[in-house]
Amino acid sequence: MKLAVVGVTGLVGKVMRDVLTERDFVIDEFLPVASQRSVGKKVPFGGKEHIIIGLSEAVEAKPDVAIFSAGGSVSLEWAPKFAEVGTTVIDNSSAWRMDPAKKLVVPEINGDELVPADKIIANPNCSTIQMVLALAPLHRKYGIERLVISTYQSFTGTGVVAVNQYNNEMHNQPVVEPAYPHPIFQNCLPHCDVFLENDYTKEEMKLVHETRKILSDDKIRVTATAVRVPVDGGHSESVNVELKKDFSVEEVRTLLSETPGIIVRDDLKNNAYPTPLAAKNKDDVFVGRIRRDDSIARGLNLWIVADNLRKGAATNAVQIAEYLVQKQWV
Repeated sequence: MKLAVVGVTGLVGKVMRDVLTERDFVIDEFLPVASQRSVGKKVPFGGKEHIIIGLSEAVEAKPDVAIFSAGGSVSLEWAPKFAEVGTTVIDNSSAWRMDPAKKLVVPEINGDELVPADKIIANPNCSTIQMVLALAPLHRKYGIERLVISTYQSFTGTGVVAVNQYNNEMHNQPVVEPAYPHPIFQNCLPHCDVFLENDYTKEEMKLVHETRKILSDDKIRVTATAVRVPVDGGHSESVNVELKKDFSVEEVRTLLSETPGIIVRDDLKNNAYPTPLAAKNKDDVFVGRIRRDDSIARGLNLWIVADNLRKGAATNAVQIAEYLVQKQWV
């Protein structure tokens, strides 16, 4: 197994190395790949120091799998070049997610849609992954009519520049290169990604389009408000679900408890419910505050939390790679 991580020096790239190690992913040759300014430097992995190489050299090496976390423009240019030499690319950017010819995969939900010919596989947005993992079993059993989503997303989801802004603001130091138009320390910004012509942000529309694609249902009505919060640990989501069939709350709790990758934490008498701090550095998606919405027929409220850098990015990508190995396609 020859595996490349493209964007190895970034926030997700580092977590990718951690996840690969923790999950004992068998690698015979590790190729750390980054931009030209990092080429020649070293990164630790597997108890050794590895020299970072550039994209051209990585393509020439013909890795079996290349996990990309280097931004959409890099993926659009370079993923096809890797695919041409036989590499299977798992891309963490938004570049290929809505391409009808590319699969958008959360392995627990739709991994079985993959075939050996899929050479560029899209990893969904972090906020989408954790939500659809909880919604998929509900959609299969009851059908989903409508979703009203409010997200509370960690600044780590914006990358190193946002982390630097937060840290500088916290320590009363000047912010040379701000990631946001307003302070993030002790603040909340209803502004994730850029604003679009419909006055929604790009992040909000990702929740709309990606959810429909992963659940294979374009008829689900979805509206979302995505908020950036001063949290280092994970993303939280308040999700209001209108189901097509009636349900009991206990039935929903049991269904979610039996879903791989989900931990239900919903014991209000003991103040047990998911928090991003408790989810940090964990691969599971946590669900709590499960309750009926009495304002509409067949309404359900969920509170969904996960580490955005792990299941929301690195872990899901590695799980896709594990699936490919299991199928002996790489």
